[in-house]
Amino acid sequence: MNRLQNKYQKEIVPDLQKQLALNNVMEVPRLEKIIISVCTSEAVQNPKVLNSVVEEISAIAGQKAVITKSKKAISNFKIRAGLALGVRVTLRKEKMWAFLDRLNTLALPRVRDFRGLPSKGFDGRGNYNMGLKEQIVFPEINYDRVEKVRGMNITICTTAKTDAHGKALLDALGMPFRK
Repeated sequence: MNRLQNKYQKEIVPDLQKQLALNNVMEVPRLEKIIISVCTSEAVQNPKVLNSVVEEISAIAGQKAVITKSKKAISNFKIRAGLALGVRVTLRKEKMWAFLDRLNTLALPRVRDFRGLPSKGFDGRGNYNMGLKEQIVFPEINYDRVEKVRGMNITICTTAKTDAHGKALLDALGMPFRK
């Protein structure tokens, strides 16, 4: 069992139950999954670019990433329906907890000029979206082998019903939000 998962079960669940005034332990919000996705416009001209992106995201996540394809054709961007454009990986259970621990303790402190995550990334249902401008903040990425610095979108899905409950959960898990 991961260090962060152990802390969640032993310390955070009872604290959140008191803090949010919940009657049942099963009402306490918990993490469902974390989705990491990258979309690159270079793949329109050179589809082989996605192979290096798959390698990098797989190294970061610890799980094989899948290539995503466009749903619609957009002529202004020279995109046809079914064209491979991005990479996505969905983490659950142990890999999700390990990734969140690495994100909070290793990756986010390495972001240049980092002042905390904005609180406006919540979607109204307790899920949080954030973007990273460069993949090189993760220690798994070898800086010498990186062709181009790319950003990524990270979505943290919770069972919280409201943004306040979701923020309380992520605060307790150590997400560095701005004050």
